[in-house]
Amino acid sequence: MKLPTERMPERPFDPPAALRGLPPMTRLEFADGHLGWLATTYAAARTVLSDPRFSARQELKHIAYHSVRPGGSGSPAPPGFFVATDPPEHTRYRRLLTGQFTLRGMRLLEPRIERITADHLDAMEAAGPPADLVSAYALPIPSLVICELLGVPYEDHDFFQERSTRIVTPGAGGEQAAQELAAYMGELVLRKRAEPADDLLSGLTGDLTDDELATIGMSLLVAGHETTANQLALGVFALLAHGRKYDEGLEEELLRWLSIVHLGAPSRAALEDVEVEGVLVGKGETVALSLPMVNRDPAVFDDPDALLPDRPEARRHLAFGHGVHQCLGQQLARLELRIGYRRLFERFPGLRPAVPVTEVPLREGALAYGVQRLPVTWS
Repeated sequence: MKLPTERMPERPFDPPAALRGLPPMTRLEFADGHLGWLATTYAAARTVLSDPRFSARQELKHIAYHSVRPGGSGSPAPPGFFVATDPPEHTRYRRLLTGQFTLRGMRLLEPRIERITADHLDAMEAAGPPADLVSAYALPIPSLVICELLGVPYEDHDFFQERSTRIVTPGAGGEQAAQELAAYMGELVLRKRAEPADDLLSGLTGDLTDDELATIGMSLLVAGHETTANQLALGVFALLAHGRKYDEGLEEELLRWLSIVHLGAPSRAALEDVEVEGVLVGKGETVALSLPMVNRDPAVFDDPDALLPDRPEARRHLAFGHGVHQCLGQQLARLELRIGYRRLFERFPGLRPAVPVTEVPLREGALAYGVQRLPVTWS
C-alpha cells in the first residue's frame, strides 16, 4: 500500500479510514519507491523502537511520504544531530543532554513558563476577541521557553521567536528563516563559550564542539517548538469542537488521542533480518510507524476512539516514542501543555471557536499535524 495522500480524515481527529483493519506489519511503498513496512500496532511499534537491530541513522532510512522538509536517506547526520544516530554515538550525546532535562531542572523553569503564558493571555485579553490562538498563544509560548532553556538573551527574543515561527509556518519562508537561525545559533555558541551562564548551551561547552552545540540547539528548537505548539493548538481545537473543557491530567489523553506526529515520520532501518509480529523484515528495509493507529490499538486502550479524561492507561501512549530515542524533552512538553491548557481555560471559561469548526484550516506536510489558524472568541 501507499500512505494516504491526505492526513485529514472525515473526522479531523481520527486516523485515516484507509489504515483501519491493516495487519500489524503491512507492506508499504515509500515516496522514493523503496518497498518497506508500516507498523500499525502497539506491540510492533515497541519492538521496532527498542530492538537494537533497527537503526535510527538517517542515511540508512527511506522517507515514507513526500515532505516539504529536506532530509531523509542519503547523507549521514551532521555532528550533534543525535536523533539520527545509534549507540555508542547516540549514547554519548544522550548522557550529556539528560543532565540538562532532569525533572528538577524542568520544575525550575515552571515559574518562567507560567509568566510567559500569563503575558500572552494578558495580551489576548487586552486586544479583545476574536484572536488567532495559534499566532497569539500556541506558537510563541514554546519558542520563548526554548529561549529560556538555551539562554537566548532577552534582547534577541524577538529575532529568535520570529524566525522560529516562520520555520514551522507553511509558506512563511521557513528555509530562509532556518538558515538565519542556524547562523544565529552558531554565534550564540561562541558567546556562551566566552561568557557562560546558567543555561543548556553553556552547560555543554566543555564537552561538545561548536558545530555539535549549534546543531543540538537547532534540533531542540524544531523538535520542541513545532510539536508542542501543534499539540497545544490542536488540543484546544479538539476540546472546543467537542464542547469540552480542560480536565486536570487530560494532556496525556490528548497526546494519545491526537498523535500529532505524522504517519510514517518515526522510522527505523533493519541492520539485519528481523522478525516482527510474525513478519520477516529484511536487512536494509525501512519500517515506518503509524502512531495514530499505534496509540489507538484496542489491545492496549479500551474504547480507543473515545477521548476519556480519566483513562487509566493513557500514559502508555507512544507519543514521545520508546526505547533509547524516547523524547528527551517530554517532561518539558508535559509542563508546557499542562500550564498552557489550564491557564487558557481558567482565563477564558467561555472560550469557543469564532468560525464553524469545518472552516478551521489544518496543517499538512510538516513534522507535526496541527491547525494553521484557530480563530477563537470568548464572553
